[in-house]
Amino acid sequence: MKPLILVVEDNLDLLYNLKILLESNKYNPLTAKNGKEAIEILYNLEKIPDVIISDILMPEMDGYEFFKVISNEPRWNRIPFLFLSARSNPKEIRFGKLLGVDGYLTKPFDERDLLAILSGKITRNKRIKELDNKIDKSFSTANLKMNIQGDIQQELLVCLFLAFWDDKFGPELNQYFPKKNFFPIPLDDIVNQLFTVATTIYGHNKITKAEGVLLDIKNLNNRGYLFFDSYPDTKERYGEKQFMIAVISPLISYFHTKEIKTIFIDFSDKIKNKKKWNIEEFWRKIHDIMLIGP
Repeated sequence: MKPLILVVEDNLDLLYNLKILLESNKYNPLTAKNGKEAIEILYNLEKIPDVIISDILMPEMDGYEFFKVISNEPRWNRIPFLFLSARSNPKEIRFGKLLGVDGYLTKPFDERDLLAILSGKITRNKRIKELDNKIDKSFSTANLKMNIQGDIQQELLVCLFLAFWDDKFGPELNQYFPKKNFFPIPLDDIVNQLFTVATTIYGHNKITKAEGVLLDIKNLNNRGYLFFDSYPDTKERYGEKQFMIAVISPLISYFHTKEIKTIFIDFSDKIKNKKKWNIEEFWRKIHDIMLIGP
């Protein structure tokens, strides 16, 4: 099946040219003239797009407003979102990135750049879907279902944990916060499943080269954002000590992960450089991001 690309652009000549470009490169493009029209299309689709490409300056609903709607809709907020705009001012580009968009191309653009970005996003999404499927299978054997009360959901359940890989024992939970476990199985088991499944996809020799990934953990009615890294350790089989930082919450969106990844990089650097750190401090930063919303 051809990847589905939603293109939102009020310049009809450019919209037509983009449609031809995508079709000739084996994509299935859908087109809209503004954000409002694009939302109507999305509501009527059975399959969500693999990528959204949107202009910024458009009538009725501009790109920023459209992006906000996408960010706040659980069905759509994992779709990679690419701004394609004539606004080449560095402040505009920086603003778009601060919003959490997945990419920003300025007009006029090189068609090869656009096609390369699309190919990269779609390949990564396929890998993530494969991870999702494997995680579903790994947790389904336990026949688990979350049973969290509504008032706890409203408190914004966020669980942050750190796990290291041990050559003898596999994944080992190191620290987590909050200390109260809301899950129907021990966090050790959740960590083991997530870490193990990730290594089956990426392989141990490449696991620390994997970008952070947002996954659906359907059996727990939650989402997980996983981030892998390592530091040199000659005692380990792979010559490095590998670890995973992860957050689980029902409310993580694709766009939350942009800010969470920055926090995880800081957390990871402190671990690798053996600096003092407090997991509760990192948890509070993530909790605040989730509280404000994308």
